Amino acid sequence: MKKLFRHGRTTLLVLAAGLLLAACGQDEAPPQAGGDQERPPHPVEVTEIARQDIPLDKSYPSLLRSDNEVTLVARVTGFLEQRHFEPGQLVEQGQKLYSIEPDLYQAAVNQREADLQSARAELARAQRDADRFERLLSQNSVSRQQYDQARAELGVAQAGVAQAEAALASARIDLGYAEVTAPVSGMISLSRVNVGNLVSSGTELATITPLDPLEVRLQLPQRDAFELRRQMGDQSVEAITAMLRIPGADGAEGSTLEGHLDFLGSRVEEATSTVQASATFANPEGRVLPGQFVRVSLEGLKRYDVLAVPEIAIGQGLMGPQVFVLDEDDVARARTVELGEVAGPWQIIRGGLEVGERVVVGDPSGIEPGTAIDPQPFDGEAGEIVEEVEQAEAEAEQEAAEEMQQGAGSPPAGEQEGEADEDDAS
Repeated sequence: MKKLFRHGRTTLLVLAAGLLLAACGQDEAPPQAGGDQERPPHPVEVTEIARQDIPLDKSYPSLLRSDNEVTLVARVTGFLEQRHFEPGQLVEQGQKLYSIEPDLYQAAVNQREADLQSARAELARAQRDADRFERLLSQNSVSRQQYDQARAELGVAQAGVAQAEAALASARIDLGYAEVTAPVSGMISLSRVNVGNLVSSGTELATITPLDPLEVRLQLPQRDAFELRRQMGDQSVEAITAMLRIPGADGAEGSTLEGHLDFLGSRVEEATSTVQASATFANPEGRVLPGQFVRVSLEGLKRYDVLAVPEIAIGQGLMGPQVFVLDEDDVARARTVELGEVAGPWQIIRGGLEVGERVVVGDPSGIEPGTAIDPQPFDGEAGEIVEEVEQAEAEAEQEAAEEMQQGAGSPPAGEQEGEADEDDAS
């Protein structure tokens, strides 16, 4: 069996050597008549560079917050007698939430009302005395000193009434603070103080968080803020639409809310070179909660009067990023360019190109300097070109993967013949 297996291997080696000699003979064969054929021009989309306004697809990381969030704080001292809500409940503005010994402060109001009545009675007496002394003075029946004393007592009585009125107003304010009500509508948190505990002025009780609307504060790069003001013109900031995207959990699609810009700062922060802005989003169902990290994009933001090519047209040369420019004979010439920012499917060019030059904007694969080009019209939709190239690459990768699977499924021919020899020998 070993002899037969070796004989099979020897036969394979002889066949391989014969094929190699035949291949060498083909390489040394004389060229066919007529010579080499010229390579046909490469068809690809070409456009004439011109300045244009490019829409930006930019988003900014931000932290959601509720602009009207309120922390309830006790304004008076006393025992917390009652809690009139359940944690997590949606409360309405003006709704009673806590009671802090209201009877005690009602008694203080009653005392101040009695003090005011007493002060007013004293004022009435002092007023009558002053009027009587004034008449007697005109008749020379009392001295000037007695009249002045009556007038002074009248002033003291008037001050006593004002003081009593102020004390009553203060007592009524404290009575109002004894009943803690909701200053805004929203979802209330867990109570930080239990019923029966003694609270004092400044003790935090709970937090109310309005869920609709929500505010997002973001920092815009100064150039984006400048372009945004240019875009606004005479319109107000509320004309700018904002989109809020919240990433979903475990890769799921997140939520999206639509709102508007309601503030754009008028100065650049020196430390960050950014401009502060804020946007407001309606959240009627309370799907989004404050404290989440989100991304906010502003619709309509543009770069004005710039040179740009589809991002797919940018290649990498020895000197850096490059594009292919056509000469008068429709031959591709490599041109090193200076890149700006990416705006969706577009790549903004900061230097290296001039207005009026013809540039290859399609897929540059297979193009080298000196390649003849068959210019195809470009419809201005950079996104479509990018999608076509990505689809072609995906199909090519799929075909390569299928070929690899087919190759892995069948063993090499040598192994098949060796196995056949072993079967014959056995």
